[in-house]
Amino acid sequence: MKALIDNKFQIDLSKPIDISLPLSNTEANPIAWYIDKPEIKPVKFGDWVGKVSEGSSTNFNNIFFNPHGHGTHTECLGHITKEFYSINQCLKQFFFTAELISIVPKEMNNDFVITLESISTALDVTLKNGVPKEALIIRTLPNLEAKKHKNYSHTNPPYLAEDAAIFIRESGIQHLLIDLPSVDREEDEGKLLAHKAFWNVKDINNLNADARLNCTITEMIYVEDDVKDGSYILNLQIASFENDASPSKPVLYRIEH
Repeated sequence: MKALIDNKFQIDLSKPIDISLPLSNTEANPIAWYIDKPEIKPVKFGDWVGKVSEGSSTNFNNIFFNPHGHGTHTECLGHITKEFYSINQCLKQFFFTAELISIVPKEMNNDFVITLESISTALDVTLKNGVPKEALIIRTLPNLEAKKHKNYSHTNPPYLAEDAAIFIRESGIQHLLIDLPSVDREEDEGKLLAHKAFWNVKDINNLNADARLNCTITEMIYVEDDVKDGSYILNLQIASFENDASPSKPVLYRIEH
């Protein structure tokens, strides 16, 4: 089935490229921020168990998870502000022009950092050769399968430099997706420099008028090696949580025009 986006881009809806990680109650579930794996288990009322294999007419599970620490999730600036902002209220459109780039983080002071130079080089080529992109997807190299199941806690994963986040913001990118648990350093004394730079949040207690309410960050994606760098249409799907973040399912479509 073909679809036309904004009367410009033709995509084949029968060929989605899912770049999300599923949530499960197994050791295969990726984890970050020092928490345990998710819980998915049947409801119990006395002797009644919400599980067909144990005599119930239906499977009836409770799920306990944290969107930030248990897999692919999309967050709004409410993640870092004193005032409450919901991803369900901030994200109102769901299809975007997007660019996928692959970056090798640079070793700096015992960290691995996605630098301004690497981002600007990739985006300079992108913005010169096509229409301005609304979303940027960063795949870090090496693109290990272990990303799908990794426990990131206490591992100091790569992160995005503040000046690189500023460059992404000033390039007009509204939605940033990355295959890491955070755009910021795991332990940064609460500075959250890349988050603040991307959303243009200058004061978490008194939000500035030019903060980017409609922009999102999606973390803990995974892009398979056979998905080539270049231009796509992104469908960014979230659950309707009134929360700063939601588990999400970003899906790419190749542009066929």
